Amino acid sequence: MIGIHDLPAVNATLNGTSAVLLTSGYRLIRQGRRQAHHRVMLSAFTVSILFLISYLVYHSQVGSVHYPHEGALRVIYLTILSTHTVLAATVPILAILTLRRALKGQFDRHRRLAKWTLPIWLYVSITGVVVYLMLYQF
Repeated sequence: MIGIHDLPAVNATLNGTSAVLLTSGYRLIRQGRRQAHHRVMLSAFTVSILFLISYLVYHSQVGSVHYPHEGALRVIYLTILSTHTVLAATVPILAILTLRRALKGQFDRHRRLAKWTLPIWLYVSITGVVVYLMLYQF
């Protein structure tokens, strides 16, 4: 059974999975495989929702976790964390709007927004894993 203190590892796994799915979705659409792209991007969205739920459950129980190290590593961690946090706040809005445009068949508008959504969402997913590693594994 997964306990509350297992959730950071679960969250990192969900973030990593999201990054893989986003990258796969991008490749699929570049190959013209729209149906496969659609399925993979819905999976990325679902995984991100699961992450958000798990993240909120963990932090509602544990609170914030402070970085234990000092020096240059702390500066690097806080820099990554701050950019991650600011951009993470935009991902749900961008992802919902981008998905909504695709589901409505507004593919030109979807494509224009996806050019912004993908790199931000991918950055947040990857830095989520990095933050986990720096906070819990170093």
